[in-house]
Amino acid sequence: MRNNFTSRVQKVIRYSKEEAMRLGHDYIGTEHLLLGIIKEGEGIAVKILKNLGVDLEKLKQRLEEASGPAGGMMTLGNLPLSKRAEKVLKITYLEAKNFKSDIIGTEHLLLSLLKEKEGLAAQVLLSFNVDYNIVYNELKNILEGKPSMSASGSQQTQKVKTPALDHFGRDLTQLAMQGKLDPIIGRDQIIERVAQILSRRKKNNPVLIGEPGVGKTAIAEGLALRIISKKVPRVLHNKRIVALDMGSIVAGTKYRGQFEERMKAIMTELEKAKDVILFIDELHTIVGAGGASGSLDASNMFKPALARGELQCIGATTLDEYRMYIEKDGALERRFQKVMIEPTTPEETLEILRCIKSKYEEHHRVRYTDEALEATIRLSERYITDKFFPDKAIDVLDETGSRVHISSIVVPKEILDLEQRIEKIRQEKEQYAKQQDFERAAKLRDIERRLQEELVYERNKWEREEETHIATVTEEDIAEVVAMMTGIPVQRVARSESEKILHMEEELKKRVIGQDEAVETITRAIRRTRAGLKDP
Repeated sequence: MRNNFTSRVQKVIRYSKEEAMRLGHDYIGTEHLLLGIIKEGEGIAVKILKNLGVDLEKLKQRLEEASGPAGGMMTLGNLPLSKRAEKVLKITYLEAKNFKSDIIGTEHLLLSLLKEKEGLAAQVLLSFNVDYNIVYNELKNILEGKPSMSASGSQQTQKVKTPALDHFGRDLTQLAMQGKLDPIIGRDQIIERVAQILSRRKKNNPVLIGEPGVGKTAIAEGLALRIISKKVPRVLHNKRIVALDMGSIVAGTKYRGQFEERMKAIMTELEKAKDVILFIDELHTIVGAGGASGSLDASNMFKPALARGELQCIGATTLDEYRMYIEKDGALERRFQKVMIEPTTPEETLEILRCIKSKYEEHHRVRYTDEALEATIRLSERYITDKFFPDKAIDVLDETGSRVHISSIVVPKEILDLEQRIEKIRQEKEQYAKQQDFERAAKLRDIERRLQEELVYERNKWEREEETHIATVTEEDIAEVVAMMTGIPVQRVARSESEKILHMEEELKKRVIGQDEAVETITRAIRRTRAGLKDP
């Protein structure tokens, strides 16, 4: 049964153990499971409670008061489930079955908690006027996409009606609303072309084809950002872009038919939910995914729905893989419209770096100079030849920020001294305890506690100072990172090209002995070529 739990439910169970340990309890009860749901904070169960007007902070407080701290030591290791909690987890399977769901979500766990009326969780929820029937009807409304009646009586339109798709996919429009996507620069024409194809009556499935690192996934993210800001054709307003993870669909399908069941559940939801546009990164993975002798693969399950126009899909793949997998399957190829994605120019890439640098500055706690950004473009274009813009430039920018941040962290001597003293005292204390000299061990324990308090104070002070300290990323830092990535010595990366050409003769003569005339002829020819001159 545990295999059917969504990752959210598994998180809830993990959090419930943490909550039980925090409260000093030596078991996991229904109250801890409900505290786990609140701590997870993003499942459908939390959405239902919010729709019903439940203040989650007050609910958490009430649960903690009702369960009360045990006053014992915090228990480590595995905590057993109480009989009621065990029963609740078993009931989740039946609740999922009632809603014809193969997977068990937080919503089914909430219903199970309410079904176990004797449990502390159900009793506390009842004090908030939340019972099994109210939650059941609310979940039904959500899954059917009907307006939800909140406790205040106001109606809210719900979009969560695809539990299988939510489990196996990532909602890009939701991430865009939360501000978790980077801004997309200089791809307006391609995003417009994709929007045009999606607005067609038939064959409205674009496939983005380009080399690795040119920003194919970024196009889908850019479209999601445009959808939430309503900068798309009216037919695409209020659409959701969901990135499907083929790996998680195939993962754990041990028996024949399990993969097809999952795919069928997703297809059924897509047919009902007309507001979903599917995004499949690495589109070639659907060819052969889940296929075994005598069974269908994912592409054959998608083809009829794509042909009938029951689902819309954006694909992304590289040119080689498109030729190898998609072009060979004529029926699949004709259902997609090709959109070629070229690498960005150095000028466009510089513009992209200027727009996204704030996100990296915030993450690494550094500041990038304009010279550093220009050096990123120049050096990555010249020395990193096996990757493409903008990906290689962003890689250099990111790694340099990481390197500068790490090298700027200097742990104060006071903290290092305290840590050494604590470690020494700890070893002495253990030695005295082994010798059964408990009086000395107790004295050392008191000293250790005092030093620990000092250490916490010093660490907090240092962390506060670190927050205000922002390192600067320079052109030299960029050159060092490019040298590390490519294996070319930093002096050669940092030197200008004209300087290299001027000193080329001496450099070659160090390596090539006794061929001075040949070396001079070659270097003269290279200088003429770089100067744009030629021998008439």
